Amino acid sequence: MQQEKGKISVSMMCVSIDQLLDYVKVFNEEKVDYLHVDIIDGVFAPNYTVGTDYVKQLRRLTDIPFDFHFMVEYPEEKIKWFDIEPGDQVAIHYESATHINRCLQYVADKGATPMVALNPGTPIYMLEESLDYVGGVLNMCVNPGFAGQAIVKSTIPKVGRLRKYLDDRGYQDVFIETDGNMSIENSKLVYEQGSRVFVAGTSSIVKPSAEGARERILEKRKAIGW
Repeated sequence: MQQEKGKISVSMMCVSIDQLLDYVKVFNEEKVDYLHVDIIDGVFAPNYTVGTDYVKQLRRLTDIPFDFHFMVEYPEEKIKWFDIEPGDQVAIHYESATHINRCLQYVADKGATPMVALNPGTPIYMLEESLDYVGGVLNMCVNPGFAGQAIVKSTIPKVGRLRKYLDDRGYQDVFIETDGNMSIENSKLVYEQGSRVFVAGTSSIVKPSAEGARERILEKRKAIGW
């Protein structure tokens, strides 16, 4: 049986402001699956990225669903600041939330897909009490905060172990997304391990110029089962 095609979630944190309109035009025309929006508060992870106004303005440029990744303290409150819409995906780190399942239920009530994000050092078993609340798991292949990091090699087989963990418990419909140095080669490796959504940043699609982005999207797709 043919494997399911992978989906692309383009990291908007990596798109420079002067290239934003050019890139969004390409993403719209090429029908990429998601726009990955990293929300970092400078506390949970050592960086500070985009805010509510950026997200609202980006919505005006595209109908592509958003793939939110909240790297923030007190997500119970901060996720409410953003206009989460039906069809979006929303990942929240297990370590960041006092009541992770309450956060996930809030996302589901918005019509979006709730996800738990696992850092490279977060054990898979931390998902145990949240399995009934999630539609996907975001497996981090780098530590949160910055683009351009080297992949943590142990996270590649971790995808396979995570897939088995979910399948063995009857959660075959819960998908795995991978984020962090998803180069063409690394994307092939984690696709074979069971990842089906791939965050695409500076290591694959997003370069200083949008020129050639269509070809880079095609190359990425070939690596993930197209």
